[in-house]
Amino acid sequence: MNQAQPQNNWHHVFNRATASVLMSLFLAAAPATSFAQQKFNQWGSPIPYEKVSDKSVKWLKEKGWWPLKIAFQGPWSGQNTVNIVMDRQGFLKQRGLDTKLQAFASGPEINEVIVSARFQVGNGGNFPFTSLLDKNIPVKAIAIVSPNLLHALVVPNDSPLKSFKELKGKGEAVPIGLVTGSSGEFYLQMAAKVNDVQTRKDIVLKNMSPGDQMALPRGLGGVAPWDPTVTMITDERKTGRIIDSIYPYNMYEGQYYVRSELIEHVPDVVQALSDAFVEATLWTRLYPEKAAALMAEDPTLKNYPKAVLLDQIKKYNNLYKPTYVYPHAEFWGKANENIFTWLHENKRILRPLTAKDFMAAVDARFMTKTFAKLGWTVPKQPPFIPANWTGSPDKIPYPEYFTQENLKAPQPFPEPGDLVKPWAFDGKSFAP
Repeated sequence: MNQAQPQNNWHHVFNRATASVLMSLFLAAAPATSFAQQKFNQWGSPIPYEKVSDKSVKWLKEKGWWPLKIAFQGPWSGQNTVNIVMDRQGFLKQRGLDTKLQAFASGPEINEVIVSARFQVGNGGNFPFTSLLDKNIPVKAIAIVSPNLLHALVVPNDSPLKSFKELKGKGEAVPIGLVTGSSGEFYLQMAAKVNDVQTRKDIVLKNMSPGDQMALPRGLGGVAPWDPTVTMITDERKTGRIIDSIYPYNMYEGQYYVRSELIEHVPDVVQALSDAFVEATLWTRLYPEKAAALMAEDPTLKNYPKAVLLDQIKKYNNLYKPTYVYPHAEFWGKANENIFTWLHENKRILRPLTAKDFMAAVDARFMTKTFAKLGWTVPKQPPFIPANWTGSPDKIPYPEYFTQENLKAPQPFPEPGDLVKPWAFDGKSFAP
């Protein structure tokens, strides 16, 4: 033991010396390490911005895609907010992109300008996006937009109807107003299937714009719009009431997508779009009232009170953890298989699409890199799925999951496990 003691002491001295040297090296490197650590602006976006290359700008100009054109839907809560904020706050311009933003009334209208390549970036619901896939239009989804947006069957206040099932066996088909080829139609079709209500026999569908639906014209049994039209009818105008909603039948999601040529030739442009998309989401999270004010300035939303716009922001931008934007290809592929099956069975699409077709139309690399810059963990599933959820995204009707109907407060973020690196938001620093 007496001989072992000096050896232990030697190891002790060596370990202290080694630790001292390592500490000295760490301190010497500290300024560089501090410089290398990501910095964030007030709303949590990484700075400085990464700008697109001159080479990419040249390619866009030669292609005739300068300014880059982005199509979005005006009357679509959540999606319109991100696009308007991204544009008005100059988040793309600060990354070196010249863009033109234009609003359309519905997804089918956006499809027309994407198919023709007159617009290179689009926002579409699950039904219109499926139509693009069916036509083999070269597009890739890079982000998820306003998941679980409320779609509902709204009836006049004096209607005797109290549930979807009551549409069955009326003797005469009840006319329902909706946008044909939209997610509103798919919601109604799935609800009819689950509730054993037959189209053409029990209900007849009338193609109608969101604006016309909002008026809830006489002669209709009801309308099947999405928010904010639902809220305008039920809460603002108070002319109708909800008797059924989308949540048991469809996990709705919108896609923020780009033409594949952008990914192939100018991937830094697509990365800039992904980064700016999340930045707009975070800015809205910090400044919901300012975001509502920007939305109120948009011509397509002039008929919507600011209070309604703010309500929509709280429901569809700020309710879930911001990681909802991540395009989980497998999850959403399964969730959309029911759409694919119904569309093919009813000859609305030519090809029998599957979840794998949807997965092939998603490119998550850009959002993965955006999350890496932020220091966010890529979640295994969307944040609206409870930890012990017993359902499956490809099997309806669904057990309850988190939606604007049952969440009473925004989901906290970040929580343990949400970060892989330090992140700052609103003057506060968060560690993994």
